[in-house]
Amino acid sequence: METEENFCELSVSVQELDFDVQYEIDNIKRRKKNFGGLASFLGQVRDSEENDKTLLCLELEHYPDMTEKEIVSICNDARGKWELHDIRVIHRVGKLIPGDNIVLVLATSFHREEAFKAVEFIMDFLKSRVPIWKKEHYESNSSWVKNKKSDEELLSRW
Repeated sequence: METEENFCELSVSVQELDFDVQYEIDNIKRRKKNFGGLASFLGQVRDSEENDKTLLCLELEHYPDMTEKEIVSICNDARGKWELHDIRVIHRVGKLIPGDNIVLVLATSFHREEAFKAVEFIMDFLKSRVPIWKKEHYESNSSWVKNKKSDEELLSRW
């Protein structure tokens, strides 16, 4: 039986709408007073220029029934590795423009080290294991983003 002390609340959202980072942090702080560290990662669409092409938008497609389940599974793995109090993950889908938020991962724990590790773990697996596909749109063409070997290599440390 989980007590209030060792219970880790988990909240995952896959959505088209933007999110407010400060609201999400404040929401955790309102509900929980027993953590010493809150770690975060915010990912956004890069305003990249590749081969003299300016990115117009990034389209994120996903398999709705599997996407959230896979993120929850990754978060549950993190809960099994570290003593966490709260995990919040938001991942956007749809068409996003440079500067738009894509993903937010928050984790709280008694001490910062566990929260930092959990956020890094969740992001590493989210990037490589969650069924979300990215397509970059430029003025003259569009192309699917391929998985990076370096992202897969990061998983070996866990």
